[in-house]
Amino acid sequence: ILNVGPGSPTGVCFGYGAKFPAKYQEAMFCCDWSYGKLYAVHLKPDGSGYTGEKEEFLSASPLPLSDIMINPTDQAMYFTIGGRKTQSGLYRVTYTGAESTAPAKSDDAFAAEREARHKMESLFAAKDGAVIQSVWPNLSSKDRLIRFAARIAVEHQPVVTWQEKALAETDSQASMEALIALVRESALDSFHATDFKPNPDLRAKVLASLERIQWANLSDDQRLELIRTYGLTFIRLGAPTEEEAKKAIAVFDPHFPAQKIELNSMLCEMLVFLQAPSAGKKTLALIESAPSQEEQLDYVKSLRMLKAGWTIDERKQYMQWFLKAASFKGGNSFAKFVANIKKEALAALPADAKADAGLMAIVNTVPKILSPQEIFGAVLAGRTVLKEWTVDELAPKTATALASGRDFDTGRKMFGACGCVACHRYNNEGGAIGPDLTGVGGRFNPRDLLESIILPSKEVSDQYQQVLITTTDGKRILGRIINLHLENYSVCENMYDPGTLTNVNAAHIKSIVPSKISPMPEGLLGRLKEEEIMDLMAYLLSRGDRGDKMFKSPARTSGHAR
Repeated sequence: ILNVGPGSPTGVCFGYGAKFPAKYQEAMFCCDWSYGKLYAVHLKPDGSGYTGEKEEFLSASPLPLSDIMINPTDQAMYFTIGGRKTQSGLYRVTYTGAESTAPAKSDDAFAAEREARHKMESLFAAKDGAVIQSVWPNLSSKDRLIRFAARIAVEHQPVVTWQEKALAETDSQASMEALIALVRESALDSFHATDFKPNPDLRAKVLASLERIQWANLSDDQRLELIRTYGLTFIRLGAPTEEEAKKAIAVFDPHFPAQKIELNSMLCEMLVFLQAPSAGKKTLALIESAPSQEEQLDYVKSLRMLKAGWTIDERKQYMQWFLKAASFKGGNSFAKFVANIKKEALAALPADAKADAGLMAIVNTVPKILSPQEIFGAVLAGRTVLKEWTVDELAPKTATALASGRDFDTGRKMFGACGCVACHRYNNEGGAIGPDLTGVGGRFNPRDLLESIILPSKEVSDQYQQVLITTTDGKRILGRIINLHLENYSVCENMYDPGTLTNVNAAHIKSIVPSKISPMPEGLLGRLKEEEIMDLMAYLLSRGDRGDKMFKSPARTSGHAR
């Protein structure tokens, strides 16, 4: 979540010592220079580590935050702004509410788990044969950080003392941790040498041990680790032989695509590396249905290295994607990264593909800029407006419709198809122009959420409010002020195109007034069916949790026919 300013020390501090309510004393504050936001990240003990949830603490436009600290003398927060020729400034933040500002008490939850992790971490420097015996049981711990600490403690012992134990381990979780340790330590010297030499004998033994692990018996997190273990084996011990590659393809190909995005990402990468014949066709289908540019880009990046199994039509479909990607939004280097992916994909084309006139015509086509709905709305292609939905019509139906039986994937697709993903961040995907919607389920009930979508201008947050600028020559400019440098205002008039700004000189401004019109357009739900709207609602309210009860199958009632 960090976009600290140029030259800033860190742009991060904790609220320790601040005369703030307890939760802010314990929060980690993070400056986002690019979008003018200060986040409070609330950490919660979870096993031997912590989880975090971010809150938008304050924001303004422009507000190029560069650094932050808590002053121990007056117990206030101070932050600075500036950088890249923007206006510099120093701000002081104090609390004036009714909540107690007494020093916060530490949270002792999971203290025993943290102590167990610390104990293993203290063994990292020990050279003692007893370490293996004491930490090995923790390789199968349900706590990820405890497993990692145990593995690193093992890695610090001579490999010869535990190699056979690692190869013989039968517990799936412990086996993967032990084999990762074995691969890392066995290849430590040769991997970093300029004359890297593979270790086919050890690779064969590791792969034989991995073959004992059954995909069906693993959780999704363990499946990710299994792919990672195979990948690390091939990286550190050398590329697989043809026979080894066929066996690995047989392990992963039947499970691709999977339901989880993370699994699809790693399965795609692995199957492309193995040159699986089905990788191209399966991945192109995922690209077509992916409702965010992040997910699409991830698959496209992997496919650039695929040489096997392509048809000419599939190559055309792949190159067509780059025309669509010209409308994607990102940082200053984003377009260059996409261009580099295309360059490497073209370099991998065989001679017969390069000779295909139709394919090369697509490669050389000049792209046009598309709207978010055109980019991500393939699932709604051809639909006209079905209905002008109202809050009063939909809200009463949510109590029953959101109880169970909703479809997570359809909700996610609707989030992209309606264009929401262009402006809003959700579950680590999407834009950053509007508010992050990941935690919207904790702030809105279903009716309020529907109202904010259907009637976006009913209540406009001052954090995202546009302004109407009238110039001395009668021009009217509606948008958000993104930057203010000396006498020049930079205004974004199109939230879908945040990189294109209108510059207005202060001397030519007659008036600036807040606009009552939300930058979020109306009618976003018009092309959606009622069931799709309910899936979208469930997706937003679930905070991205596929396991939420809203997505469970509805309970069945049993009885006897009369």
